[in-house]
Amino acid sequence: MAFWRSKKDDSTSAPSSADNTPAADSSSDGGQEAGLLGRFRQGLQKTRQVLGTDIRDLFKDEGRLVDEEFLKDLFARLVRTDMGAGPAGKIRDDIGSRFRARRVQMEDVLDAIRQQTREMLQQERSDLRWAEQSPTVILVVGVNGSGKTTSIGKLANFLHQEGHKVVLGAGDTFRAAAVEQLTVWAGRIGCDIVTGKPEADPASVAFQTVEKAVETGADVAIIDTAGRLQTQTHLMAQLEKIRRVVGKRVPEAPHEVLLVLDATAGQNAISQARGFSDAANCTGIVLAKLDGSAKGGVVIPILEQFALPVKFVGLGEGIGDLARFDSDAFSDALFSDGS
Repeated sequence: MAFWRSKKDDSTSAPSSADNTPAADSSSDGGQEAGLLGRFRQGLQKTRQVLGTDIRDLFKDEGRLVDEEFLKDLFARLVRTDMGAGPAGKIRDDIGSRFRARRVQMEDVLDAIRQQTREMLQQERSDLRWAEQSPTVILVVGVNGSGKTTSIGKLANFLHQEGHKVVLGAGDTFRAAAVEQLTVWAGRIGCDIVTGKPEADPASVAFQTVEKAVETGADVAIIDTAGRLQTQTHLMAQLEKIRRVVGKRVPEAPHEVLLVLDATAGQNAISQARGFSDAANCTGIVLAKLDGSAKGGVVIPILEQFALPVKFVGLGEGIGDLARFDSDAFSDALFSDGS
């Protein structure tokens, strides 16, 4: 399957000021990086506070001897961020090998943790995969309550701000609120939306969405789907039907199948990803509600256990609060001193 990458500007453009979302600094590459780091700092504030407070508590005295008690306490505090026992153990062992039987300062430990975290967060560049010929078709899946529909609205706005013409498909035909919510998003963004009658065949809505994208010369068609568990075989079969239908209209579609995971779910997000990654042939992850979670470390086991890149993260409730995932900015923000 051949894909090309959009040549349009890769920066996160600012939505309208009416949305009260922070504007991206596009004055220079350095400015963009600083802006992204600031957004990650804000989104990871709760996780950073838990982690920073817990680690500071290990250093009530001037320096701390790195012994078994210290390493045990450090491990427990790392696990609280939901990074999982495996990654937490790897960081603990690295700290032990570097500093065992030495008295260290907090910054020494934080620097070592930051370095290990950065290495564990590394992934191949996670740009969206674009079809050789428009439209690119993006199917979005997830469980109920994951933030799926909201993430679709943010993604549509993100792509619209980059100059792409977007068509939305309200494929969650069994939940009126989802259709209404997506319609509101489309109105705010200024993009077309395709809806069906209540309880209409989602595959039919998906086909009409792709058809609309072709007819209007849109760059992207983003299709919402009903929330489901990976154990609901009839609903997973419905996803397969949607895939077949859109593939008949646009060759090799869908080009992306994005799984939305709720960061506040912590380790439960792992079981969700495990089921969906195979059943729905997912190509990437959108980590939603990161700003509302103290479990931001969950991104580490997600990357560790699945061959799925994290492509976007939700950093707030506004229409512009979505950013491409950047492992360096994420790890720096996780352990930065900024508020």
